[in-house]
Order: sequence, then structure tokens, then C-alpha cells
Amino acid sequence: MTSKAILTTGSTPQPALNIGTFKPLLSRIVQTPEFFTPIDLRRALEHIFETIPSDPSKSILPDAQIAAFLTALHINRLERRPEFLAAAAALLRERAVTLNVEGRLDGSPVVDIVGTGGDGHNLFNVSTAAAMVAAGCGARVIKHGSRASTSSSGSADILQSLGCSFTNGAIPTISNVPFTFILAPHYHPTLALLAPIRKLLPFRTMFNITGPLINPAKPEAMLLGVAEPGIGAAFARSLRQGGVKRAWVVCGEELLDEISCAGPTKVWEVHEGQGGLYGDDVIERTITPEDFGLKRHPLYKVAGGTPDENAATFERLVKRTEGDGGIPDDLEPLADFVCLNAGALLLVAGIVADGTAGAKRARESIENGKAWEAFVDFRNRSQGKRE
Repeated sequence: MTSKAILTTGSTPQPALNIGTFKPLLSRIVQTPEFFTPIDLRRALEHIFETIPSDPSKSILPDAQIAAFLTALHINRLERRPEFLAAAAALLRERAVTLNVEGRLDGSPVVDIVGTGGDGHNLFNVSTAAAMVAAGCGARVIKHGSRASTSSSGSADILQSLGCSFTNGAIPTISNVPFTFILAPHYHPTLALLAPIRKLLPFRTMFNITGPLINPAKPEAMLLGVAEPGIGAAFARSLRQGGVKRAWVVCGEELLDEISCAGPTKVWEVHEGQGGLYGDDVIERTITPEDFGLKRHPLYKVAGGTPDENAATFERLVKRTEGDGGIPDDLEPLADFVCLNAGALLLVAGIVADGTAGAKRARESIENGKAWEAFVDFRNRSQGKRE
């Protein structure tokens, strides 16, 4: 977008965006952060995302100002507060590529399963596999993800190694199919302005963790993993403020951004009609694999590798052929890990009544080949095939 003489927010005229109008916002967050508000954050981000008319790839602000602002936001921990997360996510959703989701009114909610990353465990791509498994159970999954930034294999990386294509840019309409993956950078071109600066900073910025909040498919239900328990409630409230009707935000005891197969996991649950939109509407509790009828497994048994290695593991786990003997014994811990998270997604989506039923349905999706069918359908579509 290019600058105009006057910008209007509501009924109040706003001055043009430029370095001079940004300086007071930068001064406020640096010198008096206690008086910096979500409205200030939105206004600051509007400056950052405003581009030079002659070069739409560059912000009107110099890199030094943007880096200073992101650093102040991080140091003052404003990026962890729900009202600031919600403000940033709202602006990013407004600037995202518009996405039409077919079949939304047929009664089945659109769901997503995703993690913020940054847990440092470098495990198998469990959320990607769980998404496919849940799709094989009848869930409508539209997974919003990207390539790896803190692990060896991100969701887009393993899918590409499995033969999926992401070369066609943003898809304006998503068909009513069990599973779809949308590559985040295709739908949020605004964030490309910040990519070079973020790479130079020695910390994860707000935009590393807002990704799960800005799925342009606007899912009604979500299972979202965070690597820090301190932000669990904030993310749960931000999801509700963003329109998600029911969600679990989870953090494994090992600071894992998934439901842990090794021990307890904290859950922050929100759902429509529970409390107020901004009030004490988060239910916090702890779950274990036993709540899903599953055994515990140490994390080293579900470790990940390169995208190609994880793709081969996914195929061994999910692809079923007649007489293959079912899930290989050495993959039983991984099967339980995937079924644990897929079962929770089915529970959040309202497809099952409890965790044990969810894990059982997930296992059936692997064993009867429905999970593999959901994946193959998506892979064919990503390659331009229609079967």
C-alpha cells in the first residue's frame, strides 16, 4: 500500500504515515511502555507495513527503526499479552490474501492443528501427520504452516519431500476436501517486509508466534501448541478474540509445543459460550497419554530427522497395503504420539466425546488407509491433478 495524505480510522482523521509520525510511537514503547496500548501497536504496525510507492518491497521506515521497535516490544514482553497478540493478529488477518472456503456451511467445522515452534526438541512432524489422520476420520482440516525456522523439518518441508507442490502461490478458493495445506508466506505477503530484519535479530519476534493466530481459512476449532507455559492463557484468549469457537492450547511438560507422549501436558481450553470474550474464560488443566488410553513413550523414540527422513517415516506409518502387517513395531511409539494429538483434535472438533475415543478413531484412520487417502488427495491437488 502507498501513503495517502490522510488516513481514516473510524471517524477520526489520521495523519499520513511517515518517519515523523512513527517516532512518538517508538518513543512511547521505549521510554514509557506501561502506557503503550494495543491501539498504539496497531498504528505502529501500520507504519511498518506501509511501503515506498516506488518500491513495494520496502517499508517507509528505515530498518534501524523497525529493529528498535521489535526489540522494545520483545524486551517489555508486550508480545506475550493477549490484547497485543490479538491486535497484531487482527491487522495481519486484514492484510492477508482473501480466501474462500467452500462448504463451510455444511455443518462440519474447519479445524487446524499447529505449533508455535521453538521448543528445541526437533521431533517428528507430529502435527502434520495428526492433521492427515484426523482428516481420515472426517475432520475438515485446513492446516496453515510454513518451512522450518527452528527445527530440521517444518510442515511445508515434509510435505514437499512427500511430493506436494507449493509453486502456484495463494489459492483463492479451497475445495470441500478432507485436508488442505496452505503455505503461510503465500497468504501473508506483508510479512515479507520484515523477513530480512527478523533474521538479523538474536530473538524470536512476535511474528514467530502469531502464525497460528492468522490462518486465513478462519478455522472454528484449533489445537495449538506453545513452547512456553507462560503464554498459554494469552494464546487461548487471543484465539477466542479472533473468532475461534473452541480451542485447546497445549504445552508439554518438557516445554513441548505438542501434547506430550512422555508425560503430562498443560491445556488451556476455551469455547464459545464459556465465560466472556475478554474475561476469565480459560479453563486450565493437565492431561496425560493415559487420558487417551495410550502408553507413555520417551521423546527420543519420536525424534525427527531431515524432511526426507521424516517423509519416509510418515509413509511407513500411514501408507497401508494389503498384507503389510499393519503399523511396524518400531513405529508404535510414533503411532501413539500421532494418535494422541489427532485424537485431541477430533475431541476439540466435536467429532468424538472423549480422548480415548479420539485416539481409537485416529488409530483406525491409519490402519484402514483413510489417513493416507486424505494425504494422496491433497498431493494430487497440489500437483494440479483431479481424481
